[in-house]
Amino acid sequence: MGRQTLDEPELIARFFAPLAGPGGLGLRDDAALVAPPPGTELVVTADALVAGVHFFAEDPPEKIAAKALAVNLSDLAAKAAAPLGFLLTLALPPGWTPDWLEAFAQGLRHPACPLLGGDTVATPGPLTLSITALGAVPAGRMVRRAGAREGDRLYVSGTIGDAVLGLALRRAELGLASAPEWAKALAPTQGAELVGRYLSPQPRLALKPALRACASAGMDVSDGLVGDLRALMRASGTSARVDLGLAPLSDAAAAALRADPGLFEALFSGGDDYEILCAVNPDRAARFETLADAAGVAVTAIGTVEPAYAGDLFLGRDGVPLAFRRDRFSHF
Repeated sequence: MGRQTLDEPELIARFFAPLAGPGGLGLRDDAALVAPPPGTELVVTADALVAGVHFFAEDPPEKIAAKALAVNLSDLAAKAAAPLGFLLTLALPPGWTPDWLEAFAQGLRHPACPLLGGDTVATPGPLTLSITALGAVPAGRMVRRAGAREGDRLYVSGTIGDAVLGLALRRAELGLASAPEWAKALAPTQGAELVGRYLSPQPRLALKPALRACASAGMDVSDGLVGDLRALMRASGTSARVDLGLAPLSDAAAAALRADPGLFEALFSGGDDYEILCAVNPDRAARFETLADAAGVAVTAIGTVEPAYAGDLFLGRDGVPLAFRRDRFSHF
């Protein structure tokens, strides 16, 4: 890639100012000005992504940007918050081009979440970006991690395990690993679907009404269903009984699992699903399912909340208790 020739003010004006919402003040000030809607509270979340850790430097720049925003919107979705805008910190390594940055900026466009500001710096590498997203939720109605109660039903949205399979396929596409044997069992379009789930997570913002009305606790599944569920239970001082045979799998993931049953643990501990995991009082379960269906988001009951002393119990497809060697992705 050729050497860039724009200075920072020109870079901001050309690529990022067109993304700014009213609160961003045209990105010509030192800070944004945001007024949450009356009767609401602010929900703030931040995530950093680093090339070689969270994405490949060779990934399309628009996909890198869109994923960075999506993982933050997923956090807001899990809290039942409506997006207000986001701040971007971008550390660019040598070799970027205006064309690359133009595509990157386009990936940040979101109809409900404008750019409010941030910072752009140079780095010797690797490419690093951090997004801080702001959302609003009616006062007192944020869905917290702590709040699950004994007897609540545990639900998960969408499908689980697609992204970890997509990562394996993406590594093969880039020549970083051999194609996995289970890939031979996929229909022609299924491999692309799995890679798409890895590159382009879809935050479940449409679940906000269902979560606000019915959920007693919730979080998004970013690091693996089993580990994140344990984190949800710890925050609530409870435990869980979960039948992973009920966990929703896509047709592609099911085909891969049939070809290689050894994938079972990876599907539920691999991370990057960005689905919603929540606890719902049984008296509200029917309404939760109805509201989720109206929002066009599939939800599946996979277990129940138990007293803390019972300990977490995960059952496999044969009903036998499972022990996971690793239950979630961890940086450390």
